[in-house]
Amino acid sequence: MNGNPQKKKIVIVVMSGNMLLNFAGPSDVFANANASLVDMGMPEGYEVLIATATKDRKVRGRTGVEIQCPCCVMEVAQPIDTLIIAGNDRSAEGGIRLAEFHHWLSKIDPKKTRRIASVCGGAFALAKAGLLNGKKATTHWERSENLEKEYPGVQVEAHQFFVRDGNIYTSAGVSSGIDLSLAMVEEDYGRDIAIRVARKLVFYLSRPGFQSQFGNLIPPYEAENIAGKLQGWLKQHLHEPLDVTRIADYLSMSTRNFTRVFHKQTGISPAKFIEKLRVEAARKLLEDTDVPLERIAEQCGLINLVGMRRTFLRHLNVTPSDYRRTFRTALKDAGITELLIN
Repeated sequence: MNGNPQKKKIVIVVMSGNMLLNFAGPSDVFANANASLVDMGMPEGYEVLIATATKDRKVRGRTGVEIQCPCCVMEVAQPIDTLIIAGNDRSAEGGIRLAEFHHWLSKIDPKKTRRIASVCGGAFALAKAGLLNGKKATTHWERSENLEKEYPGVQVEAHQFFVRDGNIYTSAGVSSGIDLSLAMVEEDYGRDIAIRVARKLVFYLSRPGFQSQFGNLIPPYEAENIAGKLQGWLKQHLHEPLDVTRIADYLSMSTRNFTRVFHKQTGISPAKFIEKLRVEAARKLLEDTDVPLERIAEQCGLINLVGMRRTFLRHLNVTPSDYRRTFRTALKDAGITELLIN
């Protein structure tokens, strides 16, 4: 399938119909970039192709939508300026269905494609093809540990919205594909065009004050794990001093043995675990209540507002006040307070 040689060919591969924003978000960015370029008296810069990874050209999703694409990516004539793998299907059935595509992707020469990118789970397809070996990359925070374990050659940056390493770009959750695409537009045509697109989409060009994903700081632990045994008790005592001796006494263990076992089973120190618990508790209060910041710091054992601010910046790269503005209950901000559950 040939395109317009005057335009940059952007091919967005729809891997799954489960998250429409995975491909619709980037597509809207590049389409609006074309409109903005025309408004500025310049020719359109992009030819955007939405393609499937399979030759039937169809994608079905859990939303009930069936997507019929104009082409399969394996039919697209080279050269491709920017190849974006949008999402993924990591089920056993998906692995069979996408086998031919994975083989095709593994044969791609990154030196002949200006940019190769992924949105959300698309990072797994790039990793499977060997395109992320020795590269920094990100994916949705819920899948970052899986990416690290399955592909140890990838340097996973779990908290970044998007990462560029050479001409390989990876982005995190679905909306991060918009962040990445805006960055590409800015790279191609400058900040003014990118800002015009961001304004049309009512989206930040660069999200101020919260440039990281907000996944859970603490993974789920099995009941028999020492962290699992402690978590409930620790949450009840976050406002109190919690040193290793006190916690070890609670478990009827020696301080030395407790520290050794805890680090072996969790991979972090007890102090770091408690600090993360305190941040998680503070996050919940910031999202759901109007409790003053100073009081939240005290309740969660973060000492004071200065201490809480430093801890939030260290773990989330955001201040508590910015976090509250970003994640406070949407219904309350809209004035629909009667629907809130206290």
